Amino acid sequence: MRFDDLLRVSFRQVLRQHLRNLWVVLAITLGTGGFIVVITMGQDVKEMINQDLEILGRVTVVKATFEGDLEKHSVSTHRSFKWSTFTALQRMPGVNGASLIAFKYLTAFSKNLNRHSFHVMGLDEFYWDVTGLKPLKGMLFGHEEVAGRKLVCVLGADLAKKIFGHENVTGSLLEIENDLYQVIGVLERLGTSDVNHRAFIPITTARDRIKEFGPSDKLYLRCHSWDDVERVASAIPGVVRAHQSDEGLRVWVSRGPLKRVKKMAWWIETFVNLAVFATLILGGFGIWNIMMNSIRSRTQEIGLKKAMGAKDRDIMAQFLAEALCLSLTGALVGIAVGRAAVEFVCFLLGSRPSEDLFMFCIGMGLVFAVLLGIGAGISPSLRASRMEVVSAVRYE
Repeated sequence: MRFDDLLRVSFRQVLRQHLRNLWVVLAITLGTGGFIVVITMGQDVKEMINQDLEILGRVTVVKATFEGDLEKHSVSTHRSFKWSTFTALQRMPGVNGASLIAFKYLTAFSKNLNRHSFHVMGLDEFYWDVTGLKPLKGMLFGHEEVAGRKLVCVLGADLAKKIFGHENVTGSLLEIENDLYQVIGVLERLGTSDVNHRAFIPITTARDRIKEFGPSDKLYLRCHSWDDVERVASAIPGVVRAHQSDEGLRVWVSRGPLKRVKKMAWWIETFVNLAVFATLILGGFGIWNIMMNSIRSRTQEIGLKKAMGAKDRDIMAQFLAEALCLSLTGALVGIAVGRAAVEFVCFLLGSRPSEDLFMFCIGMGLVFAVLLGIGAGISPSLRASRMEVVSAVRYE
């Protein structure tokens, strides 16, 4: 029998028995579709989770600081990060973003002239992306405000309530060091973090307007993923030493939360992968069961074909082709389902993986479907090809 005739007959047999084959095709469809989604979108989903893990303890943020005593040293002599050091750290492999930070404890006055004391943080425009902080009210300042040295500030939720009595303070004025700052936003509350009690202004404004504002002795690095955290943290001292003295440098990592998050992610990833492969294996077992039942019900047909001159390899090829067609049918439907699922997840995440990765997953899915079909169909096919002609013809 020609190869194209063999495929045509095999697909026709699969369609003829579509009700019996439905659950097997469905299992392979779900397994193949799940495999495509997990592999194709796995990295994007991981990056999205890493970006949102600020709420779970900043596990992907590495903090580097110069510890010193400002009572013994002036601001000008206190150690801070040089711009060349900051640029080098920002370009480290595994680093997604970096932000320089400076602090000072200041006194401010609200419009009713009430006096309030709190920490003011001078920030660059990268801080919000690095820390993952979002506004509860209003907006956060960016490059325009930093480059323009504008008199704007963002308040922590608790500080806004302490000063003004409520959180809806966008547009209010706050006097800091004899300058009036416009409140353009209020940060969303972040557990019991000190961020809730602080004010944030552009670091350029702080340098220009506030006398002896604290040195840029703190730096936050956002890693691409939790897998990069330890490697980045261990490399920071060497990078700093290449550009300036690292005396007093301390590197902080949230190792406890990081360990728990990685453990949780490992279990979730393992469970998803096991579920996908268990579904595929279940489909393979279904193919084997269907082919065995098909051989029993078509025993006389096999005997007649052998009596008419069909060879063992012809019978084996026919049933093996049917198993392959059954497996490939599920895989092709699974590819279509997987593509739709990938598009849906891309829409939710606002990102898109490379088409090369998707095509690679399609190829892997088809290869696995072929192996599954051969593996599940080889035993029934051998059994069919080894039947005795007389016994098969007389089978009831």
